[in-house]
Amino acid sequence: MPLKHPSERTLLLLLAAVQFTHILDFMVVMPLGQQLMRELSLTPAGFSRLVAAYTMSAGIVGLLTAPFMDRFDRRKVLLLAYGGFLAGTLACGLAHTAGLLLAARILCGAFGGISGSVLMAIVGDVVPPQRRASGMAVIMGAFALAASLGVPFGLFLAHRFSWEMPFFLVAGLGVVIWVLLYLNLPPVRAHLQDTPQHRLSAFLELLRDPNAGRGLIFMSALVMGHFSIIPLLASFMVANMGLPEEKLFLIYLVGGLCSAATAPLCGRLADRFGRLRVFRVLIVVACAVTLWICNSGPLPVWAVLVSAGLLFIFASGRFIPAQAILSLAVPARRRGSFMSLTSCTRDLTSGLTASLGGLMVTKSSAGPLLNFDKLGWMAVALSLVSLWLASLVRVGEFHESRK
Repeated sequence: MPLKHPSERTLLLLLAAVQFTHILDFMVVMPLGQQLMRELSLTPAGFSRLVAAYTMSAGIVGLLTAPFMDRFDRRKVLLLAYGGFLAGTLACGLAHTAGLLLAARILCGAFGGISGSVLMAIVGDVVPPQRRASGMAVIMGAFALAASLGVPFGLFLAHRFSWEMPFFLVAGLGVVIWVLLYLNLPPVRAHLQDTPQHRLSAFLELLRDPNAGRGLIFMSALVMGHFSIIPLLASFMVANMGLPEEKLFLIYLVGGLCSAATAPLCGRLADRFGRLRVFRVLIVVACAVTLWICNSGPLPVWAVLVSAGLLFIFASGRFIPAQAILSLAVPARRRGSFMSLTSCTRDLTSGLTASLGGLMVTKSSAGPLLNFDKLGWMAVALSLVSLWLASLVRVGEFHESRK
């Protein structure tokens, strides 16, 4: 039976473990780009479609389920969706052709998107507004842990054995986490106090809420600014910046450790000085780092690692105050549906952006990727648009300075 009253910290760590497997499953595909393109005869566009399949599936399924997200105990939804996600991850490891792997990624995305949005809704339900950015930082710290430990180990398994091994790793670890989730996560039902009619009315109100709409557009621009370069970044660093493929794991080790060290700081700074103010600083620095990387030629290994570390700190860190802003954009009774819509927006946008990037970038006969610098300029332009859109999203649960 689940514990009735786990501490807030215990609950956040448990949810962070779930997020760790989500991120690891998604992230490990991208540094496998060179290996998958070689072994499955994929082009950059074909590989980008493989990355986009997860996010597009997550977005479409999330959009279809959004009206019903606030009608059920969040614990039951998370357990069911997370189980489906693990089944999809296992299917990835059992796939041996590009077509089967694409189908398995679609299955992963369908359930991973639901469980990710429910997870964020639970954080919004149980963590008070004055600590929410710090709570989001704990969850997003799973990204740093996945990057610094999970992805390097997954790459080691892929190069030592086969590309399927990282997926078996995630599936096995996820089974253990699912059991811990079942034993320790209490029911999350406060949002069920409204009648079904009221919940339907709340969802319709959400669709008509201009502030929610501004939040979704803000998330879309932010994700496009980030995801323009991410799917093919590892391949670019190997093919254009001169990083040896066997040292690719160092990118994620260094970047993940940098994120792990700075993500809690980003959360505390956002709580103390204001989410919007901290978001602005992170966006501006992230744009500068993006332009530096995307316009670089061959560099020493240490310079590539420094560049990647800075990108992990600022480009990923900007999502911490952004998520906190969005969690306060709607009342609690509509938070589950809104987080689901936010996840769908993020996933659909990232999938479309990945597909667009794959069409823009080609591989020269000599090996390097062409037109990646154009992706960098597109990423910066969209990031600056998100900077303006963030100032339009109103925080409704408590007043804070937005200066």
